[in-house]
Amino acid sequence: MRYKRILFKVSGGALAGSNGMGFDPAALDHICKQILAPREMGIEVAVVVGGGNIFRGKVADDWDIERAEADSIGMLGTVVNAILLRTALNARGPYEARCMTAIRMEAVAEPFIRLRAIKHLEKGYIVIFGGGIGQPYVTTDYTGVQRAIETRCDAVLIAKQGVDGVYTADPNTDPTARRFKTLRLDEAIEQDIRVMDQSAMLLARDHGLPLHVFDFDKPGCVQRICQGEDVGTLLNAHTETTLFD
Repeated sequence: MRYKRILFKVSGGALAGSNGMGFDPAALDHICKQILAPREMGIEVAVVVGGGNIFRGKVADDWDIERAEADSIGMLGTVVNAILLRTALNARGPYEARCMTAIRMEAVAEPFIRLRAIKHLEKGYIVIFGGGIGQPYVTTDYTGVQRAIETRCDAVLIAKQGVDGVYTADPNTDPTARRFKTLRLDEAIEQDIRVMDQSAMLLARDHGLPLHVFDFDKPGCVQRICQGEDVGTLLNAHTETTLFD
């Protein structure tokens, strides 16, 4: 296998499916299948889930509330999603799923303790991180990279909906746009490619953490990435930038 331990970065919007907000049972079932697929291959799996299906911190100005308060609401939204995902994964078994939060709320989830999270992963548990890193002004993109580094993950799999990788331009408006097969993180940062939060890409670059951007809706992508196939786009600090033919 290409990797022993991976972290999924799943958006809150993925839980909403076509609804945009709230929860969709079919979407939840699909997410669980995608997360369980590498676990069934013997790969240890962690997850960071967003909260955009419940609340987005960037709407602070529209609601006339401070950004720090809005981000706190958003962090709580990620905890709701993490608990729901834990429940759904446990119901589908046979792998134990645990939820750990940066904000202490022991009645519903374990507090994030780095070494305990690593032990859970070593036991084969699926570990879901909620609550971001417990601080405002930080995206769940950054959280995903930070938690991956903290728990010694080999790569982050960035699940996108309807997007099969990173392109030289917007393929919806530019017919000449080509998809990157591999993309050096320095180039992605310099070109301001908005595949994820730039602070997250900087952190990944500095720690040599590979990032895979792929279409979460296409079945089999996760298994193929873990088996070493080039699916979607691989962003890394040390790779050469190449395009698909």
